[in-house]
Amino acid sequence: MKDNLLLIMAKKNDNYIAGALNFIGGDRLYGRNWGCTEDHKFLHFELCYYQAIEYAISNKYKYVEAGAQGTHKIARGYSPEITYSAHWMKERNFSDAVEQYLKYEDGEVEKSKKMLESYLPYKKEN
Repeated sequence: MKDNLLLIMAKKNDNYIAGALNFIGGDRLYGRNWGCTEDHKFLHFELCYYQAIEYAISNKYKYVEAGAQGTHKIARGYSPEITYSAHWMKERNFSDAVEQYLKYEDGEVEKSKKMLESYLPYKKEN
């Protein structure tokens, strides 16, 4: 598994203060699990986005998947992508309520994706 992990770390005065854990699969770099002990402006973006992109380019990965959510990703060159997850809940009433909400949310996410795509600087594929 060690060949499928990329850990990007930041140091200050010889002490690690932040890190981003990425996973490698096929032609993709998947991020990111982020943590820090100090807050520094733009450090999150440097480790989670810019360093990951640089690594992907240097190692000829075709894609960098930056993780779910975050309209701030548009300004950093990421297109909105639909993500999926699977859940199981033992309590049937709760499960039914979550299922109803997710049906509603699917439509809202699709609307949001279309709106965010209108801000992208990329040409549309034919």
